[in-house]
Amino acid sequence: MTRRERLLATLRGETVDRPAVNFYEIGGFKLDPSNTDPFYVYNDPSWAPLIRLAEEETDIIRMVMPRTSTALSNPTSEFFTSDSYELDGSRYFRTTLEVDGRTLTSLARRDPDIDTTWFIEHLLKDADDLRAYLKLPDEVFDYDIDLSHMFSEDEALGDAGIVMVDTADPLCMAASLFSMGDYLVIALTEQNLFHQLLEKFARHLYSVTEQVAREFPGRHWRIYGPEYATEPYLPPRLFREYVVRYTKPMIDIINRYGGYPRIHCHGRVRSVLPYIVEMGATALEPLEPPPQGDVELSWVRREYGRDLVLMGNIEVSDIENLEPSEFEKVVTKTLTEGTSGKGRGFVLMPTACPYSRKIKPQTMANYETMVRLAKQWSA
Repeated sequence: MTRRERLLATLRGETVDRPAVNFYEIGGFKLDPSNTDPFYVYNDPSWAPLIRLAEEETDIIRMVMPRTSTALSNPTSEFFTSDSYELDGSRYFRTTLEVDGRTLTSLARRDPDIDTTWFIEHLLKDADDLRAYLKLPDEVFDYDIDLSHMFSEDEALGDAGIVMVDTADPLCMAASLFSMGDYLVIALTEQNLFHQLLEKFARHLYSVTEQVAREFPGRHWRIYGPEYATEPYLPPRLFREYVVRYTKPMIDIINRYGGYPRIHCHGRVRSVLPYIVEMGATALEPLEPPPQGDVELSWVRREYGRDLVLMGNIEVSDIENLEPSEFEKVVTKTLTEGTSGKGRGFVLMPTACPYSRKIKPQTMANYETMVRLAKQWSA
């Protein structure tokens, strides 16, 4: 089977020649080692062999997003202004919102050797900030959409893999406006107000999802954000309120146009797995093993493998820290559990991607082990 055929058959629940192996963001994002930006970690020479391995040997799931334009992304809109600057070797991004007589600000920092952006200050801090944000007219959130590059990427990828439409859900858009602590206070104590925020984002996300699914049908999708409503952050009843209520309509749209929606949900998923199945998702990842998560892959395969394609289960911390002989045991266990008994399908995948500038030889060897064992495995 070609890599594209293998992935599509997996999503359809059909027989494959072997389990697919995917490196998530490595190959998921089209990384460019020639990029000279000093804040781009992937231009370090140590990344080149890993990028090449992903592109040439893994079953690529390329993340694509429609190009959108809104007042939220306009640096000189009526409500929002944004700027960036460098200070003491770091790059800072500042956003200011003027609305309803209030001035709201956020500040984020990026360092040159870490592929992570830290929020030093979040835009919304309390319920009064949220009430002001809700005064933004709906037109601010209207999208102009361009899909042309998504078709081009799908064609360029050829038989090497498939493209995947990458999107947040309403909960992700809402929760990320706050620090984690402030979000949890609002989500628990101001539920009616928080629903208003979710509804505001949902109206526009549904419109975008409808257009993309209709014009770019039959593709794989990743929806991220549900983890904001898992334990220990929120009780399962609020997963139904904040995820099922607002994310299921996105899944319904994608399914209506023949797509394959997958839920991205880190952490503890045992108590919300019935809701994820109820929403009609095709797949679930990254299925973190204990102690990061709260489910063993063998149990999920046995209880929900007929409903969901399962992806992941390899902690990136193991890729970076385990000796190759020990890591081989982890991969063997994951492949055994992910393909045992009856199930819809399995993709061997890390839970995340290294984010430092240097890739250690041990890390490279462990990625090679994933490819080698997956290729030797019979489905």
